[in-house]
Amino acid sequence: MSTGSYFEPIDARRYKPTAHASGAWDPDEQHFSPLGGLVVHAMEGHLAGRADDGLVLSRISFDILGRLALDECEIRVETIRPGRTIELVEAVVLIAGRAVVRARAWLLASGDTSAVAGGAPAPLAPPDELAPWPMSEVWPGGYIASLDVRPLAAPQPGRTTAWISTGLDLVAGESSSALASYIALVDTANGIAARQSPTAWMFPNVDLTVHLHRRPEGRWTGLDTAVTFGPTGQGVTSTVLHDVHGAIGHAQQILTVRPQPVATPPGRQA
Repeated sequence: MSTGSYFEPIDARRYKPTAHASGAWDPDEQHFSPLGGLVVHAMEGHLAGRADDGLVLSRISFDILGRLALDECEIRVETIRPGRTIELVEAVVLIAGRAVVRARAWLLASGDTSAVAGGAPAPLAPPDELAPWPMSEVWPGGYIASLDVRPLAAPQPGRTTAWISTGLDLVAGESSSALASYIALVDTANGIAARQSPTAWMFPNVDLTVHLHRRPEGRWTGLDTAVTFGPTGQGVTSTVLHDVHGAIGHAQQILTVRPQPVATPPGRQA
């Protein structure tokens, strides 16, 4: 049952984030995860109303260009490469008139390839009998507090497999597709398998790319996640994406890794 939403609509292109969208690194910022779902919601709105052409969103990449203030945002969507079998759609998210996210989605033709389907990893154990994990003990922010997180085993530094769901709507008063609701939880991957304590180290992602070989179904997002830190300040979060029926694709995030700044004692100059 819904207990609220991550965004409230202002008009056809503008949305106001609620406190449930507040970030883990800074509660005055938006967590990117629900914003990513909102971008997919806006893209689907842009595509709605035309005849069913059999094209399905199969890859979406997000570049995070700047600070995501917990403030009104506008999403502009355009089709930049129309086609009958492949199509490219682009969205730009603006806050205070400044572009903060650019996203591009490839839509590919659908057809019956069940005779040759294969190669996906084994399905995950279902979430129903798993115990919740209080992720808010590790991360602050309204978004993390809104989640139902159920790991398959005790979370480990750099390696965790977990189911994620939420009781919140993506946009108040608007129906969201299973895909938009699913994508709205994927960016959580970088937080479930933290290699280091976020109070000592920063490792935010500056992008998210999702490849899908099947459309997600149901209310659960399964994240089979591994995090690698390199020796020169970069990291990668790699995730096999699941729904309750099995694997549906992959997600990748590039991280900027650096120590948290040391606070200057009172009375001393930085």
